Amino acid sequence: MSHKTVSLALCSMLFALCSSAEAQQPTKIPRIGYLAVVPLATMLARVEAFRQGLRDLGYVEGKNIAIEWRSTDGNPDRTAALAAELVQSKVDIIVTAGSSATRHAKAATVTTPIVMAQDGDTVANRFIASLARPGGNITGLSTLTPEISGKRLELLKEIVPKLVRVAVFGTSITAEDAKSLEEVKLVAAALKVRVQQVDVVTRKDIDPGFRAAIKARADAALWAASGSVVRPNRAQVIELALKHRLPTMYTAADDWVEEGGLAAYGVSFTDLFRRAATFVDKVLKGRTPADLPVEQPTKFEFHINLKTANQIGLIIPPNVLARADKVIK
Repeated sequence: MSHKTVSLALCSMLFALCSSAEAQQPTKIPRIGYLAVVPLATMLARVEAFRQGLRDLGYVEGKNIAIEWRSTDGNPDRTAALAAELVQSKVDIIVTAGSSATRHAKAATVTTPIVMAQDGDTVANRFIASLARPGGNITGLSTLTPEISGKRLELLKEIVPKLVRVAVFGTSITAEDAKSLEEVKLVAAALKVRVQQVDVVTRKDIDPGFRAAIKARADAALWAASGSVVRPNRAQVIELALKHRLPTMYTAADDWVEEGGLAAYGVSFTDLFRRAATFVDKVLKGRTPADLPVEQPTKFEFHINLKTANQIGLIIPPNVLARADKVIK
């Protein structure tokens, strides 16, 4: 065999080996960082909706996409560290599950794309320049929290026709809660209902807040407090409302009413989290958050728990029950 023939054979073998080695190397898959302030166990339906949204778009966790799950488990002081950890680990996108998570993710990076699965007022919170033109590294979905707070009071007035004074629980240090309170006051004036503002900044404020509402002879309560304060303490809030026999309207129908709350009206959070996956898909395919308009909710839910109504001795008018999307009997 000639020297030239041997050389060609060796080259062919080396090429084949190199090609085989390259084919066996694992393909780099996109890594998504998911940041939440509340425990993931309290938002399982939303987490699953996000996963389903990804599956609908062809992404299979552990196969062609990876998700780094991070939660403070109800300890907000850890949010900044977890956001920094995701940035340092060089995830491709950070998905945030609320305003507090978005705020800390924004502080941690100006380059890594951030997709908001939900936010009450993205402009007031200074996350984006405008809904149509976000202008930075953040985009996603808004819950229109301030805008629909008045609608909650209108429904509460229908549930409790003799409503004269309402205790409105909110968090004074957040922009969206402040705007929600203003919206409630406008509607309350039209309904001739007096508003008693109850400030809830930490868990320690919940019990005294209820006692203050009862002392002021509130006929009902409206919860407008931010999720990072309230969601980890849902059981306590619902228990106190039952204990004081205080008809209470909540913000999220997908969990409050299921766990014993009287009524809730708001956006479908599971729908928002499912739609967040479409933003992830667009960013992974080359779109920039600055050019992706923030989308608004398209699905709203009104749920009522008749068991709770019976416990507190409240009769829900038939016309109100007929309008509910779900009634728990």
